[in-house]
Amino acid sequence: MAERQPQILDIEKVIESKAGDKADRIPKFLINWFKRFMHIDFINGYLKEGYVGVDFCENALKYLGVELEVNGIENLPKDGRKYTFVSNHPLGAIDGVTLGALIGREYDGKIKYLMNDLLMNLKGMVPLGIPINKFGGQARSLSRLVNEAYSSDNQMLIFPAGLCSRKIDGRIQDIPWGKSFVKMSRETGRDIIPIHFEGENSKRFYRIATLQKKLGLKFNFAMMLLPDEMYRSKGRKYRITFGKPVEISSLDKSRSDFEWAQVIRAKAYEL
Repeated sequence: MAERQPQILDIEKVIESKAGDKADRIPKFLINWFKRFMHIDFINGYLKEGYVGVDFCENALKYLGVELEVNGIENLPKDGRKYTFVSNHPLGAIDGVTLGALIGREYDGKIKYLMNDLLMNLKGMVPLGIPINKFGGQARSLSRLVNEAYSSDNQMLIFPAGLCSRKIDGRIQDIPWGKSFVKMSRETGRDIIPIHFEGENSKRFYRIATLQKKLGLKFNFAMMLLPDEMYRSKGRKYRITFGKPVEISSLDKSRSDFEWAQVIRAKAYEL
């Protein structure tokens, strides 16, 4: 077990780090409302335990009382090779924590995944994360970090949709998957393991996400609901299914990388 790093999350400092000089313009009542909405006391009740890395993920599930039904665990190779694990992203928070726990434990904590940089404020998640700045430009530094992660001896966990699932054509599903995991897996010789995570957020979440899209709003208001959605996951049961590895050599030039990404997306939803 990694050395513990107890933490108390200070929301005002997080907001200040993101808003910069504009932080003083945010009304105090709005900050206090945000603290309640984020269930900050509940979160800090866990963070003070100081779990780090895979231990953080595993114990977060216990703290939330989440139950798991895991299928296909026998499909996880134990041959010492590096793999790219790709999953649908129905929940936006608890699914990442869950897969971090499951895959991380199977591979001795050697796992990395792209993570909203707001989550990187959680000390326990830092060893697992590659920070994505949702509130600023960082294309060059992100590319370098991703290349380093794929070239390392860590297993890679990717949510290729880039955001959590939306209600599309009457179903809760990911938007089309991005192609970069195909390209990077080919360049680093990683076979790809599809995963299906069964779960949904609240109806409120999808209503707000749909409204945000209709209004053409750039700021991701739906993302701000995720701490509350995770809080609502207390005591729930989720089903996760690991598929068989897809050999990267089978993803030939008969299709584009984007097309292959959709093929693997379909495989995940068939699990």
